[in-house]
Amino acid sequence: MDKIILRGLRVYAYHGVFPEEKREGQTFVLDITLSVDLTRAGETDALADTVSYADVVETVKQTMTEKACDLIEHAASRVAAAILAAYPPVTEVTVRLAKPEAPVDAEFEYMAVEITRSR
Repeated sequence: MDKIILRGLRVYAYHGVFPEEKREGQTFVLDITLSVDLTRAGETDALADTVSYADVVETVKQTMTEKACDLIEHAASRVAAAILAAYPPVTEVTVRLAKPEAPVDAEFEYMAVEITRSR
């Protein structure tokens, strides 16, 4: 299956278990992979024959900011569900949601979850 990949999408949102995370917010980083048949788009060169990654970005930003979640697991699940609901050509979506500013007393690049959801 063909893939559309969005890597390193940064969204400022208010997810976390601790009150200060919900109050102050932080940057989250998403990598999203969409499984889509791109055969027709490859032949026609028409945006109508693919899934617009610009539209997907707006869906992700809206989903990440419309509701605060305690867990990034829940936030990632919401993003995956929103993409599948909004874009029928997508047969599978993988969402990696990273939290580079997680309140953990250690040096790290990020903490993350990765989920895959299919139709």
